[in-house]
Amino acid sequence: MSDIDAVLFANEAFYVSFASGDADAMDELWSSKAPVSCIHPGWESMSGREDVVESWRSIIRGGAPAIRCREPEVFLYGDTATVLCYEEVEGGFLIATNVFVREAAAWKMVHHQAGPTRGKPQNDPANEEKPKVN
Repeated sequence: MSDIDAVLFANEAFYVSFASGDADAMDELWSSKAPVSCIHPGWESMSGREDVVESWRSIIRGGAPAIRCREPEVFLYGDTATVLCYEEVEGGFLIATNVFVREAAAWKMVHHQAGPTRGKPQNDPANEEKPKVN
């Protein structure tokens, strides 16, 4: 598997763990060696693995919204990678940055930030012509 594919796999695992409400899988995705940070939409920034992972556990306990990663784009910098993507949440879109570092043979998340955007994915189904019903 290429580094880009491995980063995309780790990124998708993040969204799957969140959408499925799997707090243990979410915990496993975050780095245990490098410093971590997170900025949830509308929240203040936080750092430290314990606080970041607990924030995700709290969100998941409250009922994670349906979320889908759209149009992820990977930027590799040696053993660090950034993924820029849209997050489709309840019919709207956020824009997100996910940062990963290589730990042993796995890519681990060290930062997540999502917030409002005026943009939307180019392949948004809402942009496609809808079939006409007569």
